[in-house]
Amino acid sequence: MVARTRFDAAPCPVARTVNAIGDWWSLLIVRDAFDGSRRFGEFQRGLGIAKNILAARLRALEKAGVLHAEPAPDGGSHREYLLTDKGRALFPVIVALRQWGEEQCFTTGEDHSRLLDRRTGRPLRPLRIQTADGRPVEPEDTVVEKVPEKEGGKGG
Repeated sequence: MVARTRFDAAPCPVARTVNAIGDWWSLLIVRDAFDGSRRFGEFQRGLGIAKNILAARLRALEKAGVLHAEPAPDGGSHREYLLTDKGRALFPVIVALRQWGEEQCFTTGEDHSRLLDRRTGRPLRPLRIQTADGRPVEPEDTVVEKVPEKEGGKGG
């Protein structure tokens, strides 16, 4: 098996993010955690993932600080996997992926799931990238700036 390229020290935030959560199983585990899955068996049943792969991904998400495992509150021998603050911060990423998929990956009238506001029962407004003053931003309106280590802490 070919060793996976790691991006732990990459100066690019996208590369480091992909390093932490970039494989599809990890993203689907995070999605399921937002949907209420907590136990190993719940993730396995929901995803249809092999036990060894799930165990490896859960360990990696714990190591990345996205999930935290703790003993089950009912005193059972199993553990529960909870999103950390770092994991909860992935909510806009999961919503963006979901909304892109709804728009780009389904034909009109094709069955799919959708995310609803629990209070109103209505779909969420599509995410839009905006400037600090609320102006819409398109890809051509942006530029990547490298942040010097002394200014940004860890590099840009």
